[in-house]
Amino acid sequence: MKGFKELIFDRQPEIEPDSPKEAKRRRSECIIRSDKTIYRKAFSETQLLDILPREFKDGESYHCITAGDVDALSYLKVILRQQKLDYCLFSTWCMAGDDILCFEEWLESGQIKKLDAYMGEIFPGSYKFEYKKLTELFQKFNCGRIGIFKNHSKIFAGYGEKFYFGIETSANINTNPRAENGCITIGKEIFDFYKGYFDKIVSFE
Repeated sequence: MKGFKELIFDRQPEIEPDSPKEAKRRRSECIIRSDKTIYRKAFSETQLLDILPREFKDGESYHCITAGDVDALSYLKVILRQQKLDYCLFSTWCMAGDDILCFEEWLESGQIKKLDAYMGEIFPGSYKFEYKKLTELFQKFNCGRIGIFKNHSKIFAGYGEKFYFGIETSANINTNPRAENGCITIGKEIFDFYKGYFDKIVSFE
């Protein structure tokens, strides 16, 4: 796997495959990139869109620190400037109603063809209106699955005709004036890494 290596932490002693304890074995993974890394600062969403390159390159990672109206969805907008997406997954603890409308517009226009969503366990109960709108959106377009679990990760991963990508941010999908960090990585390995994890999530719903 070019530019990557996988590390396994917290591995318990080997357990016989037929043992019922095997499913409970803790396993944490990370990948380390050895390719080009680029650093950028932004203080608004508009500035973020302007400082990132017009064409992303495979194997590059773009690290950003922001302080303004930059949320997780701002990074996806950067991707959509360069290509339509055949598939996208997103993971967030919570999200706002306006951001659900953004996804509706992208699905309606064909900017995103298939979409999976992974939310925190508090989302259905604490964000009832937003959860209702999100489920209606997925029913309308029959675009993928909604997974609810003990989740606090903020991730996008997807692909289009030009490239695969993964996005990691500290921000949720909602407007937040605080300083946040984010990273866009271009490459199929990062997509496969997150897609493989979220595909195995068993939803509370």
